Amino acid sequence: MRAAVLREGRMVYRDDVPDPIPGPGQVLVGVRSCGICGSDLHFAAHTAEMLSLSEQIMASLGVSGMSVDADRDIVMGHEFCAEVLDAGPNTDTHAPGTLVTSLPVLVSTKGVAPIGFSDSTSGAYAERMLLSAPLLLPIPNGLDPRRAALTEPMSVGLHAVNKSDIQRGETALVLGCGPIGIAIIAALHIRGIESIVASDFSPKRRELAVAMGAHQTIDPADGSPFDTVKPKVVYEAVGVPGIIDDVMRRTPPGSRIVVAGVCMQPDTMHPFFAIAKEINVQFVLAQTPTEFAESLRAIAEGDIDVTPMITGDVGLEDVGSAFDDLADPERHCKILVTP
Repeated sequence: MRAAVLREGRMVYRDDVPDPIPGPGQVLVGVRSCGICGSDLHFAAHTAEMLSLSEQIMASLGVSGMSVDADRDIVMGHEFCAEVLDAGPNTDTHAPGTLVTSLPVLVSTKGVAPIGFSDSTSGAYAERMLLSAPLLLPIPNGLDPRRAALTEPMSVGLHAVNKSDIQRGETALVLGCGPIGIAIIAALHIRGIESIVASDFSPKRRELAVAMGAHQTIDPADGSPFDTVKPKVVYEAVGVPGIIDDVMRRTPPGSRIVVAGVCMQPDTMHPFFAIAKEINVQFVLAQTPTEFAESLRAIAEGDIDVTPMITGDVGLEDVGSAFDDLADPERHCKILVTP
């Protein structure tokens, strides 16, 4: 089958990847649409480091993680909508042709593998992939595959908002209006937060923030957003060294900071800022199954319109160039891959 694979830090098009074969409890699906995630860009640029850090985390938990050989081609892609094609032995599932999505993990006899970040299973930058039958969610209300594919990133934003326990009457400040920052803004909007402030250097991303529910935007080139806003909850969705320390230094006493940005470099911060002001710092990752299902429902019922986020579409042969294009925030927010 055709696929775009990660090889030595670059996305390479192949037309000879073996078709996956579903085992018990698994379903073979045809990929209809897949979003390119910032995590994919991070993984491509920092493969060895991310794998090393992940292994350290698993070791600290006393868990044996699945080994990933970075020298082998890896089929990434974990924001997807797909069509049921076939099922493995003794597996009950939805009828062929049913559009589905799923949490991006695959259960097999070898354990649980993250879809899109493993050399043992295919992600969605391919014509076909395997999913776990018990995790499948059918796409409701005739929702088109392109918008359904954004269930996963929107659920990440919802998870960050849920972890913050923000309430009406509290001001939210979102730092960084990439896809995760935008997903956070959408989740805040649905929750009915009356004061949502978004900060980003990019005019295009500030416009998108307003389209997704922000009430005010700030260009940090004109000065710190903390000069004009006194937030109760700050969502950090930038992910570069120095941001957390700067936020702790500037944010008001008693505020809450939710760190959703993925920083791949060592960082330095002054705990005294947080101690002196009794700031609560919460780091977040991914989503719960309930949040995933809730996000799919919100998109399907029109509570969230993800259409403004979609800024490009490519085929498998152009995934590499799409990775490069996403470096320019004035051009793109979310590029979808259509096999």
